Amino acid sequence: MANLKGGATVGEAQAAARARLAPLGESAALDASRLLEAVTGRDRAWLLAHGDAALSLEAQERWASLLARRAAGEPLAYVLGRAGFYGRTFGVTPDVLVPRPESEQLVELALAFAARRAAAPPLRLADVGTGSGILAISLALELPGARVLAIDVSPAALAVAERNARAHGVAERIAFTLGDAFEGLDPSLRFDLVLANLPYVRTCDLASPPDPTSFEPRLALDGGADGLALYRRLLARAPQHAAPRGALLLEAGPDTARALAALASAAFGAGTSVALARDYAGLERVVTVELA
Repeated sequence: MANLKGGATVGEAQAAARARLAPLGESAALDASRLLEAVTGRDRAWLLAHGDAALSLEAQERWASLLARRAAGEPLAYVLGRAGFYGRTFGVTPDVLVPRPESEQLVELALAFAARRAAAPPLRLADVGTGSGILAISLALELPGARVLAIDVSPAALAVAERNARAHGVAERIAFTLGDAFEGLDPSLRFDLVLANLPYVRTCDLASPPDPTSFEPRLALDGGADGLALYRRLLARAPQHAAPRGALLLEAGPDTARALAALASAAFGAGTSVALARDYAGLERVVTVELA
């Protein structure tokens, strides 16, 4: 149990965890605190102020189990079963991706689009590849009048998204649909805004253990030979479901964003504005498509 014996203190557990997690990088100290917070139910300030407090044997056993998982490279979000996104906490499991800060830009861009359409009828929004539901739920909370459809090909991911929607009180305002992009969707459905964070990692670039992304579902990462296979399927049907004056926000990798922009331009043709938005690190991350 990470070199701890019965009657170990909070301070001893923190020190042991920092040493065990040091090979994972600079987050070792923070991760050690987060694990102890989960076990003790106390916040970081309390832990720092009560280093001499004793841990029960039950707490030590649970802490040791969580620590072993994190030390093996498993993302902290999976170990804790939750992650933060856009100022809120969401449940996550190994059936869904760990939320990335970069994806918060999709929310910001969507809100900016909604603001420009303030005088229009309620926004009809589709979140394709919803995963844990972070985009659909965040926008349902930020835009109370929006009508939201969340789509995912994974039943397990949809189950996580629905649990998160219930936890945030918006389950009745989001329709969850099992499907591959827009395949099988009612042809009459049109959306003012389509968001998609589909798999965009090239198959040859998928990481192996102990890289943290190796613990994430391959279904949510593998974008095929060039990273754009899933987006091609989406763009084949997207023009049929995009409303006039609507928009699409498509997250990609810095190495695939320009190619995805070219695919979007070809799919929608003349009269469509296609641009690239940079993430907080200045990297090309989101393809924006605005229809005439």
